[in-house]
Amino acid sequence: MLPLLSIFREIRRAAVHTHRKSRVTTLHQLVSTFNGVPAGLADADTIFALSSGHGRCGVAVVRVSGSASSMALRCMAGLKCCLPSPRTALLRSITDPNSKEILDRGLVLWFPGPHSFTGEDSVEFHIHGGPAVITAVLQALGSMPGMRPAEAGEFTRRAFQAGKLGLTEVEGLGDLIHAETEAQRRQALRQMSGDLERLYQGWSHRLKRCLAHVEAFIDFSEDELIEDGVLERVDSSVITLLAEIERHLKDERRGERLRSGVHVVIAGATNAGKSSLLNTLCQRPAAIVSSIAGTTRDVVETGLDIGGFPVLLSDTAGLRDSTDLIEQEGVRRARERVQQADLTLVVVDSVLLPFDVQKAAGTLQENLTSVLPDLKQPDKDRCLLVLNKTDLLPEAQRQKLDRELKGVSGLPPVCLISCQTHEGLQDFLSVLQSRVKTLCGDPLSDAPTLTQARHRAHLQQCVAALAQYQTLRDTDLALAAEGVRLALTSLGRITGKLGAEEILDIIFKDFCIGK
Repeated sequence: MLPLLSIFREIRRAAVHTHRKSRVTTLHQLVSTFNGVPAGLADADTIFALSSGHGRCGVAVVRVSGSASSMALRCMAGLKCCLPSPRTALLRSITDPNSKEILDRGLVLWFPGPHSFTGEDSVEFHIHGGPAVITAVLQALGSMPGMRPAEAGEFTRRAFQAGKLGLTEVEGLGDLIHAETEAQRRQALRQMSGDLERLYQGWSHRLKRCLAHVEAFIDFSEDELIEDGVLERVDSSVITLLAEIERHLKDERRGERLRSGVHVVIAGATNAGKSSLLNTLCQRPAAIVSSIAGTTRDVVETGLDIGGFPVLLSDTAGLRDSTDLIEQEGVRRARERVQQADLTLVVVDSVLLPFDVQKAAGTLQENLTSVLPDLKQPDKDRCLLVLNKTDLLPEAQRQKLDRELKGVSGLPPVCLISCQTHEGLQDFLSVLQSRVKTLCGDPLSDAPTLTQARHRAHLQQCVAALAQYQTLRDTDLALAAEGVRLALTSLGRITGKLGAEEILDIIFKDFCIGK
């Protein structure tokens, strides 16, 4: 018979849970609707796909995973008696299992489960990369019983279900596949190696200990079976965890910027050379350039690799008052992009600057205010002043501006360039790269950073749940314990250890076929 306190606690916990869905989900249930196949039958399928890139290439890799992999290897590689040594390349003729026609001659590799990427028996056929060869091999595999083409991301999904990869590691693998710059590759590789997984799992283990101690205190404190100071230790652990998670959240979106690209906007008055700067940076005529003020009416975007960091560069309409309805819309869009930007390049026509340095600094401040009216002193890191057309200045004036404007307090960094002669361009690129690197952080030396918006949302829920524990700890310990449990659930949703069913499709749908 349960102690009265335990019965009362269970009643209150049931009341807390009435508004929440709870269910235990097995791995078989997770894939019960996958590909429209009932649970059990989906697992019985052996899948295959081209895992290398499409198009003509020297070597193509066809991957097979599932219980029928050994049969496919025997039938198509002419291995009657025994399978090759695991993870050892073997040169064989690849034949059609029905017609016995030789399709190609290539390498075969055998990966017996569970020591494979998916945890299942797997085979790789390394064949010549001609479209006809690839098609013939895929058709031959499809003609065998129990074999079907893989869905997008299904190999990685099976690896996740087999416990080979955590959900954050799966996301890191996806980012690695899509990485376009060196910094993106480093961040994705670090996440795929499990740095984020270990961080979140460590927090989860500590929360489990906290929850166990609170539950034990609720159940057995009346019987004096609990040592003194248990709840105080839980309080201390919760305070420490809250501080660590909040510090992790205050990363200024560095990891997310690195993953999706730093949004850099070129803004300023008309005819200052904004489109010329865009064309100079991307080294192609991406935007129309003319001497007519207000040529650019819309936002022109291009992606760049600045020192290994991804940048989305946007050229915008010149900022001025206009009666032209189309130009008014262009100015509205320009101001909207500036508000959304991570970094704004305020371009100024240096020919229009006064010769006196103090007056020139005042003119630059007016330009800043016109582009960024809400700019505050701490936000000066969000912009750079780019003085264009310096080739039209007398040499003495250019040198004076270059020497004295960079020391004026209250102004962001000032870069003097000429899009016509490219003078000063390297110095400007160095400053720009430094700012972009600061916005993204160093993916190798810094602590693991958030890379996904869903991570941030779940961690914010975790913080709110731990705050619930602190609020209710002295008034209702059962509801306070529920806060710890909710925090643990939020972390589990990041790593896929709890409640993974509703996010699996979101994670895996972005993978390419054959991965």
